[in-house]
Amino acid sequence: MNIFYYILAILCGVGTSIQSGVNSELRKSLHNPVLAAIISFSSGLLVLLIVYPFFPKSQLPAFATLKSISIWQYTGGLLGAFYVTSVIMSIQKIGSANMITLIVGSQLLMAMVLDHFGWLGFQTQPLNIWRILGAVFIVCGALLILRN
Repeated sequence: MNIFYYILAILCGVGTSIQSGVNSELRKSLHNPVLAAIISFSSGLLVLLIVYPFFPKSQLPAFATLKSISIWQYTGGLLGAFYVTSVIMSIQKIGSANMITLIVGSQLLMAMVLDHFGWLGFQTQPLNIWRILGAVFIVCGALLILRN
């Protein structure tokens, strides 16, 4: 068990909550959720272009390799754009805790389906009573948080 990856996952959770607020404030300043998302993705792209050369195997793939990749494998950016724009539009209307609760709850349920069936290249992790019970507790906790 490599603790680095667990810490990285925790930092992603913290960062996502902060990112949601930052992007929402950018939207308020710009009066446009799509433009706020464009700026958010552009700054992210800039950082990635700067750090890319420092990662192992930073060589650009051949055109033939890019052409051979299935079209659905390029949809991650579309899903990211949908996510960021949806958060920018919704978070100040329903609140940060409600937004994150709904995101995490739905992420967990989808993750359990992906793991169970081994879809998208995930190692198969069959559903069992402990995973189901854990999900039930998390969903119950989410419902308590969503209660006004």
